[in-house]
Amino acid sequence: MAILSMFYGLIVSMYYFDTQQHNLPHIHVKYQEQEDIFNIITAELIAGSLPIPKIRLVQAWIEIHKDELMANWELAVSGENIFKIEPLK
Repeated sequence: MAILSMFYGLIVSMYYFDTQQHNLPHIHVKYQEQEDIFNIITAELIAGSLPIPKIRLVQAWIEIHKDELMANWELAVSGENIFKIEPLK
């Protein structure tokens, strides 16, 4: 797992070689005690139950950084190092 960004109490990460669980580009978002999963392409919540305001923050961040997230996804599924992405401000 590598942390991509942190903002508003959210920790956004990506796992290396993580293609079997969901088999689509996605990120993991930790908030307090829970971990949710978001589709990078659609910004849709795949799994979890973050509060609606936090979901909207993550979705906005995904839309802003979609190209960077997809580049990181390609690196991560190949087991290569990924790069940090600016937090939502």
